[in-house]
Amino acid sequence: MAAKKGTTIGGFVVEEEIGGGGMGVVLLGRQENLNRPAVLKKLRRDLASSDEYVERFRREARAAGAVHHQNVVAVFDCFDWRSEHYIAQEWVDGVDLGCAIEKLRRIPARMATIIAVEIARGLEAIHALGTVHRDLKPANILLGRAGEVKIADFGIALEASEVGLTRPGMMIGSPAYMPPEQMLGERVDFRGDVFSLGVVLYESLTGMPPYPETREAEAQEGGERSQTPSMLSRMQRERYQKPRRAARETPRGLARIVRRCLRALPKQRFASTAQLRRALEHQLGRISPQDARDELAAWLWERGVFELRDGETVAAPAASAAPRRGRMRWAVAAVAALVFAGSVQLVQVGPQRMLDGVKSLLSRTDGTGIRLELPSAADVRIDFGPAVHAEPGTMIPLTPGAHTIVVEHPLHGTVEQDVDLERGEARTVTPDFKRPR
Repeated sequence: MAAKKGTTIGGFVVEEEIGGGGMGVVLLGRQENLNRPAVLKKLRRDLASSDEYVERFRREARAAGAVHHQNVVAVFDCFDWRSEHYIAQEWVDGVDLGCAIEKLRRIPARMATIIAVEIARGLEAIHALGTVHRDLKPANILLGRAGEVKIADFGIALEASEVGLTRPGMMIGSPAYMPPEQMLGERVDFRGDVFSLGVVLYESLTGMPPYPETREAEAQEGGERSQTPSMLSRMQRERYQKPRRAARETPRGLARIVRRCLRALPKQRFASTAQLRRALEHQLGRISPQDARDELAAWLWERGVFELRDGETVAAPAASAAPRRGRMRWAVAAVAALVFAGSVQLVQVGPQRMLDGVKSLLSRTDGTGIRLELPSAADVRIDFGPAVHAEPGTMIPLTPGAHTIVVEHPLHGTVEQDVDLERGEARTVTPDFKRPR
């Protein structure tokens, strides 16, 4: 039975139960002495009598607690309270990547790469300590409302200095995200996490893992045989739909990274986590971690992954302090489109000076902009900035001058059009889908 609201557990005041898993209950609380939110993970009572499960629970706290990195959920404490076992850790206000993929179906290549880079940075810090996560999957990747990406759940992590709790030939983890060697119950090193990151990136791009579970093996054995052997066989033969076939807009370089992560033999994958991280960073170009978080946050809010709470004022993140060509003008378009739609209020998420700049530019549009005549909803990019979802008749205020409009329609394709606006000019733009980009 979960603790009641207001109950104090080891210096943490319980606010609500927010979930549960195979090993226990998850509570949201507040650490009294530091007045900060925290997550309390409590080991299930029926498992607390097992020395193996108690040790696994404590190892999770030690493994995560040893890592101090912005892309890894921080552990505050591990303690016993009235004969029950708890882990207190950082509260990430957001959703997990699995929920985001379920809502969005697919994540565009740039956003998926930003997420993968952040995961790789966290893994690099984990591996530097000799620890292997062993359970990397979308459900264990948390996306915060300000664009944070954090690795969570070290429940089956393996520390290099300790003997594993699993026995030879024993498989533990999530099959669709495991490397073949882990499915065989063999010892896994950092390259197992590299494989799992490849699966996560593939699923982000395509909407499904490369080796989805099937019922083929069950049908062959009257519904009683495990699905694992069939999946393992496909992994060992690298039989999966290639990234650019499953998601045609995937850049070739990114597809090569995915394929290398998913190699069946560990020695054929990336030689180090740092090498993988650098390859992903090369795909993004020169962008700081803060700019990447701001860009990801803006995209997640635009797509409705996060919703306003009662009495909350949230908005589009401000543009980067070092904008690319056209970035500031796009910040005007993106924020103004949201404000015109009446979906959010304009407030700060990012440096105040950039928000002031956006407000200033908005005040200088003087009615200048375009009205899009679309057959149905589509994604729109202004000056090659991030995409914004637009409905037919959407009015996008712009600064006077030349702009490049790219409309990406799910049925009619992609078209690109240049417009040059005078001050105060409001022009109707009808994309010509007969002339593709």
